[in-house]
Amino acid sequence: MPLLVLGINHRTAPLDIRERIVFGPDVLVPALQDLQATQGADENLIVSTCNRTELYCVSENPGALQHWLERYHGDTLDLKTSLYTHQDEKAVAHAFSVAAGLDSMVVGEPQILGQLKDAYRAAQQAGTAGPQLNRLLQATFSVAKRVRTETRIGANAVSVAYAAVSLAKQIFTGFNNHTALLVGAGETIALAARHLRGQGLTRMIIANRSLDRAQALAQEFQASAISLDALPHFLPQADIVISSTASPDPVILRAHVEAALSARRRRPMFMVDIAVPRDIESTVGDFEDVYLYTIDDLQLVVESNLSARQDGAREARKLIDDEVQRFMAELKGLHVVPTIRALRESAEDVRAQTLDQARRLLQAGRPVDDVLNYLADTLTHRLIHAPTQTLRDAGNSGDAELVAATRQIFKLSQNS
Repeated sequence: MPLLVLGINHRTAPLDIRERIVFGPDVLVPALQDLQATQGADENLIVSTCNRTELYCVSENPGALQHWLERYHGDTLDLKTSLYTHQDEKAVAHAFSVAAGLDSMVVGEPQILGQLKDAYRAAQQAGTAGPQLNRLLQATFSVAKRVRTETRIGANAVSVAYAAVSLAKQIFTGFNNHTALLVGAGETIALAARHLRGQGLTRMIIANRSLDRAQALAQEFQASAISLDALPHFLPQADIVISSTASPDPVILRAHVEAALSARRRRPMFMVDIAVPRDIESTVGDFEDVYLYTIDDLQLVVESNLSARQDGAREARKLIDDEVQRFMAELKGLHVVPTIRALRESAEDVRAQTLDQARRLLQAGRPVDDVLNYLADTLTHRLIHAPTQTLRDAGNSGDAELVAATRQIFKLSQNS
């Protein structure tokens, strides 16, 4: 059954489409189970990040998968112009490229590998990762590790978080005298905090739904920690706001920002919404004193920092091409395993039966040489009886390909 990858990403669909088909951690397992139960996908895995939502499936019906993706969240979407579908070898190449960071907005970014591993764990939990996806994902992780260690694709600190901090530094003079409010406590926010600290900014407030997680991250950066409920109270202190949560609804509302601007006496605020779906209400960008950027807006900033990674990307693509060919060869080899197993079992049955008969002849007092000749002759006759009969039938029907294949399988001389 074909291996399929079907999805959308930052190149094929704008943010307002991508955020409508995000699968958060809380819905991922039931979604996987629904996909398998209703669409006949033997195996499936869902990767859903701010830049992509992709279905990795073993299925013969990509149309059913598209229909499911367009309607699962309750909307009636038409994704035809945004959707891409890859099958078999191209699906493998796509998986390897995604894991290596070649298909990311930031070429070579390492976060996607962790997100793929999270998606794989969810599929295992849901019981939807079978032999083909297990084999694909294990190979994918191995290839990503090779790319990371053997090429220069990871050169220079380039990420969405880095781009956000770089943009903030361009807007504010005296950068280290400002205050940043970081909303969320995941890897992206931790990375943003590291870049802010690296650029000299020391006053940070970390807000998260789980106060314990906010406090743990805040301790690492000597920052303050608050819950999301306290956001409106602390927002007036923030010159820089970077938000990346998994909330399905905005956590920073227009009314919150309007009140904060009033309290700040119209001092400007720089806000970056890295989340998909968006954390900050889009109309916040209408305020004259707010510089609001989404993840798509960071693309130009990111691109300006990528030149050092291009050589590494070329090296990575060559490595991936080689690995795809190796994987497909191994996959094709697996198809013959049941036939090899059946052939060996059949030969073993013949061997055991013939040996048992030879032992009975010895017990009856037959000379050893006679029994050995019987064993050799009978074993040879029984092992080649079925192939010989099949070859006679092939000769009678003019099946030259089967005759040639037999010569190749048994390594027979063309002159014999």
